[in-house]
Amino acid sequence: MPVYYLEFIVVALGLVMLMVDAFAKLEDKRSLARLGILGLGIVFLLLFTVEKPAATEGVLWKFYAAPDSLSLFFKGLAVLCTLLVLVMAVEYTPVVVEQTANPEPGAHSQAGLGEFFALPVFACAGLMWMASANHLVSIFVSLETVSITFYILVAYLRRNVGSLEAGVKYLILGALSTGFLVYGFAWLFGVTGSMELPAISEALAREGINATAALFAFALILIALGFKLGAAPFHLWIPDVYQGAPTPITAFLSVGSKAAGAVVALRLISPFLASSPLVGKVTAILVVLAILTLLVGNLAALPQRNIKRLLAYSSVGHSGFLLMAMASAPRESLANAMTPATVVAFYLGAYLLMTLLAFLVLSSLRAVTPGEDLDAYRGLSKRSPFLAFALVVSMASLAGIPLTAGFFGKLFAFKMAIDAGQWGLLVAGLIAAGAGFYYYLKIAVSMYFSAPAKGEETAIRVNPLTAAAMVVLMILIVAAGFAPGLIVRLLS
Repeated sequence: MPVYYLEFIVVALGLVMLMVDAFAKLEDKRSLARLGILGLGIVFLLLFTVEKPAATEGVLWKFYAAPDSLSLFFKGLAVLCTLLVLVMAVEYTPVVVEQTANPEPGAHSQAGLGEFFALPVFACAGLMWMASANHLVSIFVSLETVSITFYILVAYLRRNVGSLEAGVKYLILGALSTGFLVYGFAWLFGVTGSMELPAISEALAREGINATAALFAFALILIALGFKLGAAPFHLWIPDVYQGAPTPITAFLSVGSKAAGAVVALRLISPFLASSPLVGKVTAILVVLAILTLLVGNLAALPQRNIKRLLAYSSVGHSGFLLMAMASAPRESLANAMTPATVVAFYLGAYLLMTLLAFLVLSSLRAVTPGEDLDAYRGLSKRSPFLAFALVVSMASLAGIPLTAGFFGKLFAFKMAIDAGQWGLLVAGLIAAGAGFYYYLKIAVSMYFSAPAKGEETAIRVNPLTAAAMVVLMILIVAAGFAPGLIVRLLS
C-alpha cells in the first residue's frame, strides 16, 4: 500500500466521525471515540503493509519523502498517541460535558462532545504528514494543521476560565512562533535558492555559502522550533497551557507537540549540522540551548504543587535531553555512533509510553476528584492500588530508574554527549536527572506514605478500557527497560 494512503484514511476517519455525530442519533457520543480508537488501530496495523514506491519522480515526492524506517516510526508514534488520547477522552467525558456550554433546548445532552473526539484525529493526520514532509511548504502546512487543532482543543472547556486563558495564550504565542518560522524559511530560501530539503542541504554544504545569512535563518527557525519543543527560554507558555487545557489535551500536547517539534527540528537542523562552514557555531548554539532547557525545566519543577504544572516543567526538562542528542551529532571519527535521529526517536518512543501512562492516571482521578494539587494523590494506594502502581511505574521511568524505558532514553543521550566530548552538557544532564529523581518520587511517597485527604477515602473505579491501556503501557515500559533493542530495531 502506498504510504500516503495512511493520511487519507485518517482524514476520512475524522470526517466520518463528524458526519456520524451530525446525522446519526446517538444516545452516548462516547461511541464516536470508540469508532476513532478502532479506526486508528487499523491504521497502525496498515503501517506494516507500506511498500516502498518503485519511483519517486513527480510533484508529490518533492513535498513528501519516500518512506523510511524513521518516518514510519514517527507515524506510528502519532497514531498510538492519538489512540491513547481518545481512550483518555472517554474517561474524561463527564468533565467535558460539565464545562462546555449548556446545550440549547432540545439539543443532545452531550452536544459538542463529537468534535472533542474528532479533532485529535485531524491533528494525527498532520503529525503523520509532518513525519514525511520534505519541503518547506509541506513542513509549514502540516505543522499549522496540528497547531490550529491544538488551539481549538486547549480552549475547548468554554465554561472553564483556565481553559479559555490557556487557549488565548497558546494562540498568541503560537502565532508569534509561526511568524518567526516563516521569516526563517524566507531567509533560508534566499540563502539556498530552494525550498526542498535535499537541495537546501547541498547548498549549505558549499564553501562559498553566506554564513551570516544562513545563521540568521537558523536563529529564526530555532526560535520557532524552541516554542514547539518547549525549550527554554521559549517555554513560558507551557505551565499555564498545560494546567488550563483539558487533561487528555495536555497529554496530547506533551507528546504530540513535542514529537512534531522534534521531527521538524531533525529535518531542518540536520542540513546545518552537515555543513562544515556552519557546524561549529550551530552546535555551540544548540549546546547552550540544551543546558538552559535542562536546568530551567528540572529546577523549576522542584517547588511545584499542581501535578499538571509539575509535568509541564518536566516536559521542558525532557526537551533538554532531546536537544542534548541533537547537539552531540557524531563527527566523522565516530562513524559507528548512534545518530541524533535514532536517539531522539527512541527517547520520544519511551516518552510517549511513560507520559501517556501518567496522564491516563490523571484523567481517571480527575473524573472523580475536582483538584489537581499533589494533595489529591495522598493515600492513593489505599483508594486504588492499581492507579497508584501505574503512576509509580510512570514516574520511575520519567525519572530514569534502571529497567525502565526512560533509563535507556537518558543513557543514550548521555552516551552521545560523552562521545562528542560535550562535558558541559553531561554535567547539566546529571544535575537535571538528580532533580528529576526528587520531584517524581515525592509523588510516590505521597501516594504510599500519606493518609487520604478527609472526605476522599472512597475507592476509585477504573474504566476497563482505560485499565487495559494502562496495563499495556506498563508492560511496554518494563519490556523496553529490559530489552531496549525492541525499539532500536524498529529504527534500523
